[in-house]
Amino acid sequence: MARRFAAEGAAGVVVADLSREGAEAVAAEIGGLAVRADVSIEDEVRALVDAAEGTYGPIDLFCSNAGVITGMGLDATDEDWSRTLAVNTMAHVYAARAVVPRMAERGGGYLLNTCSAAGLISCPGDAPYAVSKAAAIAFAEWVAIHYRPQGIKVSVLCPQGVRTGMMTGNDQEHLTARAVSASGAILEPEDVAQIVIEGLESERFHIFPHPEVAGFVKMKADDYDRWLSGMSRFVASLA
Repeated sequence: MARRFAAEGAAGVVVADLSREGAEAVAAEIGGLAVRADVSIEDEVRALVDAAEGTYGPIDLFCSNAGVITGMGLDATDEDWSRTLAVNTMAHVYAARAVVPRMAERGGGYLLNTCSAAGLISCPGDAPYAVSKAAAIAFAEWVAIHYRPQGIKVSVLCPQGVRTGMMTGNDQEHLTARAVSASGAILEPEDVAQIVIEGLESERFHIFPHPEVAGFVKMKADDYDRWLSGMSRFVASLA
């Protein structure tokens, strides 16, 4: 997405990552600014925002894209839950606290939050991931409801499988990975970036790189019990 935003002519792109080397490599490629940040720490998110605005001026679009998975269910420890909620949910809260008041004062701005299809249709094999992503979507809804009159736009990016380190760097035999592979195509990051551009242009709240997710959400809303039964059968088929 950083590469695509730069290609679209963004006046300045800030690349933030837990890995300074990774951020610097992409920033150098696109002529942007690299910032090492742990987005699960509010002070570091605020420092990221200050660095961005100090270099390029007011932020038009803040993209929260960090995420972690556990591959655990009831065996997840309190530490697993805390880390997952910190990165997958609270990072969005910290970003909004840092940028939304400034955007509202200027009369507008845009939040793009990567929340995953798991936030809408659960995540087989990973309870902390499913819960944290659902909470992230709920928070994005809240921001959209309360700050739309001040010109704040919000979109949630909700893909299924994307060929990133999260997908390729974990045990592909795990239930979560098998469920993702069985649910639809594994998209390339460049394909998702194109869909993001289209979603931002149309200012859609839900951005679905996998269009079938919209159908899954509709089935869930139409008959919740039938959807739960179907998901249970799907998970059992992967065992």
